[in-house]
Amino acid sequence: MALLPILEFPDPKLRTKATPVTEVNERIRQQAKDMLETMYHAQGIGLAGTQVDFHQRMLVMDVSEEQDQPMVLINPEYVPTGEKIMWQEGCLSVPTFYEEVERFASIQVTALNEQGERIEFEAKDLAAICIQHEIDHLDGKLFVDYISNLKRNRIRQKLEKLHKLQGKA
Repeated sequence: MALLPILEFPDPKLRTKATPVTEVNERIRQQAKDMLETMYHAQGIGLAGTQVDFHQRMLVMDVSEEQDQPMVLINPEYVPTGEKIMWQEGCLSVPTFYEEVERFASIQVTALNEQGERIEFEAKDLAAICIQHEIDHLDGKLFVDYISNLKRNRIRQKLEKLHKLQGKA
């Protein structure tokens, strides 16, 4: 397994729309393992392929308290089944910033697992929020797109300044 670099806002690659995975093979399974390792190392609960410059529709997540229930969702889709709620979100690609975002409280999810088998389940609360957030990444969207231009520009400026200080710009 390998730690992958996580793209950070405002990197334009985060706006890339991911393409569907056409075959679940060993390369995809290895990518999923690397993404899980990267997510756990960064102390996140979810990570989309787009965030690690892998532009295929795959996400990994683990919302368990013990961080011992990893999930791999390939070509995920969802249908809302609950009402909308406000939820404070953060993001590994927008480090140290948190904002309130409106999401569905429950969703019906369909995807492929790492064996290429179709899975369906209902996700609620944090799991539902996480899946919606990560699917947004696969669509080239970030949680900061849901907040005001003023707030988004302030976050952009602070991260650009930090990236310059770190030699990333």
